[in-house]
Order: sequence, then C-alpha cells, then structure tokens
Amino acid sequence: MTTNTTAAPTLDPTTGIAAAEAARTRLDFAKAAPKVFRAIIGLDAAARQGIDPALVELIQIRASHLNHCAYCLHMHTNDARKAGESEDRLHLVAVWREARHFFTPKEQAALALTEAVTLVADGGVPDAVYAEAAAQFDEQELAHVLALILTINTWNRVALATGKVAGTDERTG
Repeated sequence: MTTNTTAAPTLDPTTGIAAAEAARTRLDFAKAAPKVFRAIIGLDAAARQGIDPALVELIQIRASHLNHCAYCLHMHTNDARKAGESEDRLHLVAVWREARHFFTPKEQAALALTEAVTLVADGGVPDAVYAEAAAQFDEQELAHVLALILTINTWNRVALATGKVAGTDERTG
C-alpha cells in the first residue's frame, strides 16, 4: 500500500494560525532595515506617478500571481476592489490572454511586460513584448510601468522571504 504524501491540506482553521505564528519568527524587514524599507516605499510611490490606478493594481496582481505571493495578491485584489475594479476582471487577470476583451490594449501590453520582466530568467524580455509596450505607452509612462513591475517584484520577494501571511498586517507591497 502506497501512502499519498501530496494529499490536499485539510481545512483546519488552526493551520492559518500556525502559519501566522511561524511567520512571526521571521525577520521584521521594516524594523531591521528601515532605510531600505522606506526606499522601497519611495520607489513604489514614484513608480505609480502618472499611471492609472486600475493599471497599477492589475500589474501588482499579475506579478503577485506569478511569484505565488498570497500576501501581496490578497492586498492588491482588495485594493483593486476598493478602487472599483470589477470582480470579472480580477478573476481573469491570471488568464488575461484568454479573456482579452476584458482588458484594453494598453492593459494587455502592461500585463505582457509584467510577465516578461517577472519571469525574466525564462528568456529575457522578448523584443515583441517590449515593442508592444513601447507602442502603448510614451517613454515616461513606460519607465514608470517598468519601475512599478520592479517594485512589486521586490515587495513580493520581501513578503515571501519574511513569511508574510495573507490577510495579516497588510501594507508591505
């Protein structure tokens, strides 16, 4: 008889509590490196300038999907809802190519660039993806979109490395 070691986890409410407790034993990044933390916040704020707030959230949601960052994904889907984003679009961000009619050409270009930059080790940023983004955004906007992608990837890595738990003390990324 073989034991299945990949069984789905049970829905035990204490599991979430245990995860939150385990996360507390990890580094508090903001306290341990306050200047670095503030610098990331500054980069995040600067990157958002001139970018449609709905697009900001779509970029952050897609990068968080790709990085498997539940903490940031929970935060940014909630932020997007508060800003008036539709449930349909939120549910379809991960499969935007199959649901293009829900997203503008500009949003599609930003999502494609987000994927390419986030997954840069898988083959760089293809010329076609960059060219489409450059066609949709002027140079300043494109620089800000790129900075936003870099920033959310940084936040995702901070949250993942420090064991942040979705739904707890949110305001990292």
